[in-house]
This record gives sequence, C-alpha cells and structure tokens, in this order.
Amino acid sequence: MIISSATDFREAARRKLPPFLFHYLDGGAGAEQTLRSNVDDLQAVRLRQRVLRGSEQLELGVDYFGEQYALPIALAPIGLAGMYARRGEVQAVRAACGRSIPFIQSTVSVCSLAEVAAQASKPIWFQLYVLKDRAFMRDVMRRAWELGARTLVFTVDMPVPGNRYRDAHSGMSGENGPLRRVLQAMLHPRWAWDVGVHGRPHDLGNITAYRGHATGLTDYIGWLGANFDPDIAWQDLQWIRDEWKGRLILKGILDPIDARDALAFGADGIVVSNHGGRQLDGTLSSARVLPAIAAAVKGKLAIFADGGVRTGTDVFRMLALGADGVLLGRAYIYALATGGQAGVERLLAIMEKDLRTNMVLTGVKSVREIGPHLLAD
Repeated sequence: MIISSATDFREAARRKLPPFLFHYLDGGAGAEQTLRSNVDDLQAVRLRQRVLRGSEQLELGVDYFGEQYALPIALAPIGLAGMYARRGEVQAVRAACGRSIPFIQSTVSVCSLAEVAAQASKPIWFQLYVLKDRAFMRDVMRRAWELGARTLVFTVDMPVPGNRYRDAHSGMSGENGPLRRVLQAMLHPRWAWDVGVHGRPHDLGNITAYRGHATGLTDYIGWLGANFDPDIAWQDLQWIRDEWKGRLILKGILDPIDARDALAFGADGIVVSNHGGRQLDGTLSSARVLPAIAAAVKGKLAIFADGGVRTGTDVFRMLALGADGVLLGRAYIYALATGGQAGVERLLAIMEKDLRTNMVLTGVKSVREIGPHLLAD
C-alpha cells in the first residue's frame, strides 16, 4: 500500500501482524474511551496561522539534560517491541540514533539492554516499572548504568495492569492463547518468516538476564501480574532516587499536584501520560491535562508528553500545550512493524516535514518558540 502520511502505517501494520500482536498494540483499557479521547482531544486543538513572518530558516534541535538532539521527539518504551519486527528494539534504536533522537528501552523488551546498547551511537534511556522484586530493579539499573544509560524513565502509573479486554478476544491472553497465537502466525506468513522464524529468541531479554533462564511470551503476563506493586507510595521511591545517580523521569503524571510532588521528590523530568489509554479508562487525555501541569512546573523540570500522537502536527500541538518533548509510542511501532528500521526512519522524516510546515505556517523559527500563544482557542 502507499505510505504518504504517518497515519498510513497503522493500516499497513494491521495487514501484516497477527491479530494478537496488532490488538495488543492498538487496544486500550475497558471500553477504550480514554484511548479515543487521546486522539480526538489532541486533534481538536486548533492553531493560529500567521503570515509574512520570515521563517525560512528553522531550528528543530533541542537540549535534554545537556545532550543535543535533532528533534523534540523520543521513541517511547514499548513492551515486546521486538515482536513487531525482527529484533525490533535493535532496529528501532538504529533509527533513533540515525535521526539523533532519544530511544527509551522498555524493561520488558525482547532484546536485552546489552544487545540494544551495542547498536546505539548515543546513550539509550531506560524505562523501569515499580516491581515487588527489588533485587531485579537494582540489578537492571546496575546493568543499564554499566551499559551507558544515564536517564531512567520510571513508570509510576502501573501499580496494577489495566483491564484490557481486547487481549482476551485477540489471543494475547485468555483461553487457548498459545494455540490461537500459533494459528494466527501461520495465517500471516510474512511476519512468521521475518519475526517468528528469524527473530528468535522470543523472550524478555532483561528478565532472562536476571533469572538465568528464558522468560518467554507465555510467561509475560503472569510475571508482570505477580510483580506489580499496588502498595507503592512516594516514600517507597526514595531508594530509587538515592540509588540512581543519573537523570530520573517519572512517567504517568496526569495531575498538577502529582507534578509538584514529582518536583519535590527530585525528579528531573516527567511524562504527562495515561499509558496510552491502557490503564484507567475514563481518565482525561494527555492533551486535556497538559496545560495545567505546564502551568504548575514548566521550567522547573523537563515536561514530556505522549498519548494520541500520530503526526508531526500532533507533535506541534503537544509543544504548544506546554510540552518540552513528545514521546512516540503506537505511531512508531506501526512503522516498525511495517518496514523495520527503514519504516521508523520514514515515519520520522514525515513527522519532521509536518513539523517544519507547521512552523512556517505559524511563523516560528525555533521549536523553543512554540507555546500557548499559538493556540487558536
């Protein structure tokens, strides 16, 4: 099919992937109201067009924690990214480094930290969950540091998994899940040959490195469910702040009070996020809460945002609402599933072109100039 915009990758991924993988990526919690709101509310943001502003020379580069990057975009941590393309995290980090943007590796990646870091020309950022197994958390933080990671993205909005009903219907979980996944793979031969056969091993590399034996897809839901910690509170995080000597970003902030608490805690940044609509269905979209959070902590720590971002125009909107940077989640995995590293590179090129067009049409010369004054409403 023809890929002319960032949104075309979703349909291409749907055709290529077995349903259990596509719907695991594409779905949300409950009735998926928040999932839809993320997209709808962001697309409802209206911009002020300006003319005759003399903005031919554009500056898209940004500085995050003393590091220079080419775009105000990062690739978000996505669990099981390595199942969407052959050694998917490796292909994604090559694309991110090639475009000079941050790559954030998930705790539950298929490829291990060592495998991914070996392919990165810039230090990767690493994402960690709140888990009961504190020994695992210490071990993986140590390995991340030894491999050059200096930015830890700590996910705080997942003390328990959300109710993701789509997974039971798709075969990702539920009755006869393994058999259904095998049958689906057989009906999607391109994926089966590329990833199913040549993308092995299909385990969770970081967990396998800690446990000393393979932790495969069958164990994935069970291991996570047993290790999430619903009892966690702010005071329980202090040991992480004390132990991790690099930058710390808290991911999953949706309330200005929590943003202020993150600042008081000593976080260097936050991600305004509802986990892509995959946790509490019915909560507000990232676009709705971002302005109030920016009003509370803008300039005091780095503000990143995700949720519903599908185009370069959406990136521009998030920046106008108060973000310093934008994380791509589903959008980049759709592209990864479609074309691997080249697909992600093409997506980023399309988004950069969108962003440049928006900057010219709103009369700004630098992404640092994008702000609430460009909102029409």
